[in-house]
Amino acid sequence: MSRSINPEDSVRKKLGELLDHKIALLDGAMGTMIQQYDLQENDYRGERFADWPSDLKGNNDLLTLTQPQIISSIHQQYLAAGANIIETNTFNANAPSMADYGLEDVVYELNYAAAKVAREAIDHFKASGQQETFVAGILGPTNRTCSLSPDVEDPSFRNINFDQLVATYSEATGALIDGGVDLIMVETIFDTLNAKAALFAIDSVANERGIDIPIMISGTITDASGRTLSGQTTEAFWHSVRHANPISIGLNCALGATELRPYLQTLSQISECYVAFIPMLDYPISLVSMINLPLRWPRSYESLVKKACLTLLVAVVEPPPLI
Repeated sequence: MSRSINPEDSVRKKLGELLDHKIALLDGAMGTMIQQYDLQENDYRGERFADWPSDLKGNNDLLTLTQPQIISSIHQQYLAAGANIIETNTFNANAPSMADYGLEDVVYELNYAAAKVAREAIDHFKASGQQETFVAGILGPTNRTCSLSPDVEDPSFRNINFDQLVATYSEATGALIDGGVDLIMVETIFDTLNAKAALFAIDSVANERGIDIPIMISGTITDASGRTLSGQTTEAFWHSVRHANPISIGLNCALGATELRPYLQTLSQISECYVAFIPMLDYPISLVSMINLPLRWPRSYESLVKKACLTLLVAVVEPPPLI
């Protein structure tokens, strides 16, 4: 199922127009929102996987199939709070990660269903005359690393290779597009070789289908050394992925706003695209105050905005606990 792209009505064009005029909001974390529902093993299993031989609790991606109403509700809450971009519930919807549960065969279905749930939430939101919003299909890093050995006794050992990563990322990308996402986000990149496999897969799918797929890229600086887990500096990371012509480059996870600041400034100086800021949550705030987020940003955010070194901001706040 491919779709043609009208340059005058493309997602890339619409996103560019949005980001040229405002700091857009990504939605916040999916996992912490799910935790508020206090789901148990049977909730994760649902009827379809009631007799599955392995434990499924904690497989949040599976909830798209077994508890779609919960995932839809979370999307809707973030949209109501002002998110311009919502992310599919597919962080672990890849073969290596699903192998932990024996669910490699449902990778396509997980991605397709997650895209559909997010698309329906967006379409319902738009129908009420709200602001322009987009669905980002998420490709997570997997639980394997292509450039590092998991065995300290054997540095040459790898538990996955580039072609295997390309295969699972291609399947996921195709399913996300079939389900209706507007763009793809490769996120939480701790191993750039994994990310390059994802980018290669996205490019291959785009070429096969003759479509334009806008890409957001977000890496992870793991500690105060300013490097990714695989050892790259911010500059090296950017130059390793810039060939993908992403609509945005950013950093997420691991560090808070203050710690990320110098690396974001570096990205804003060397990159040719928009810059995304996705820090760890470091302060409590309610859904009500999130609606007025531009007036409530902590000072660590304001300083970045004033220096004009970011154009995308994650909505790092969560709606209030369920009663």
